[in-house]
Amino acid sequence: MKSINRIFRLRTIGVVLLLGLFGLFAFAACSDDSEDGAVEETAVELQVPVAFGTNLPSLGDGILYISERIEQLSGGSLTMTVYEPGTLVAANEILDSVSTGKINAGYATAGYWVGKMPAAPLFSAVPFGPDAAEYLAWLYYDDGMDLYQQMYDDAGYNVHVLLAAIIPPETSGWFADEIKSTDELDGLRMRFFGLGAEVMQKFGVQTSLLPGGEIFAALEKGAIDATEFSLPVVDQRLGFHKLVKHNYFPGWHQQATTFELLINKDVWNGMSDRQKMSLEVIAKASVADSFAHGEALEGAEIKKNVTEYGVTNHYWSDAILAEYKAAWLEVVEEQKADPFFKKVWDDFSAFDEEYKYWSSIGYLPRPERPN
Repeated sequence: MKSINRIFRLRTIGVVLLLGLFGLFAFAACSDDSEDGAVEETAVELQVPVAFGTNLPSLGDGILYISERIEQLSGGSLTMTVYEPGTLVAANEILDSVSTGKINAGYATAGYWVGKMPAAPLFSAVPFGPDAAEYLAWLYYDDGMDLYQQMYDDAGYNVHVLLAAIIPPETSGWFADEIKSTDELDGLRMRFFGLGAEVMQKFGVQTSLLPGGEIFAALEKGAIDATEFSLPVVDQRLGFHKLVKHNYFPGWHQQATTFELLINKDVWNGMSDRQKMSLEVIAKASVADSFAHGEALEGAEIKKNVTEYGVTNHYWSDAILAEYKAAWLEVVEEQKADPFFKKVWDDFSAFDEEYKYWSSIGYLPRPERPN
């Protein structure tokens, strides 16, 4: 009987030890998972309609950098499906659709919402404003991103915004004829974006904001006389050089242009810390990639326009650029009637005032323009 009791006690101790070890492993696993947020993670598929075709280099394919990597980066808890323009919702409906929950995410540029929030273009592209380096410095390390989110919050939009891409300077116009003075702009019908359109209107230009896919047809049919759209490599894909042969630089209206990933705020708030960090990290990586990609492509493309397509590249004269800038400052004063526009403009201007001194002595001058 004693031996049986002894065997029973040994077996009991063994079971207790085994259960104890199992508990320790389970606790360790739970501890590890809780640290990275996996315990409370629910798999999320972000369905993302885009405002620009993903076939357009740098302009449209930035979201693919995110969609192709987010599943692996998030440990499989996040996936993303991208929908080309118009296949899920129209480009100009992305903000409202994300906010209401019709879709849970979208990819666009804030300048498209100027009719809803006057300050929106300041988070997209600023005429005579920052290049990519200064823009990112203000957005990431000053007040830019906080103000960006505040704009949506104050306007009642239920969205969380992530900066998702930035591209180099755009061209500032394709024209049928050479423009020798701003007087020759009067009466032109031109596709133009953002706050730059307000500037062009000062010179008698009738502006419209056509989606990229509609511009070529509008030029071909004579519905517009001129256009600007994007980087040289993008404009070339859209074939503007087939219809108009005078391409103007610099892109005074868009020295850098940003793109946003909007996520429904209820969806965002329901994500784990790891999921949120995965999106934040991949979005910032996409910003770097989109800028590098855009910069890498342009030199060869603008030369090809000249050597293969008979385009003349022009650089606006100092006198015309001065006129554009004076008109822009008039637009600023008019737009400052909106309190939030003024708040954002004053904040950026204060940052810019300090940055100018650094940029004036920190960098070599740009190379001289070729004849």
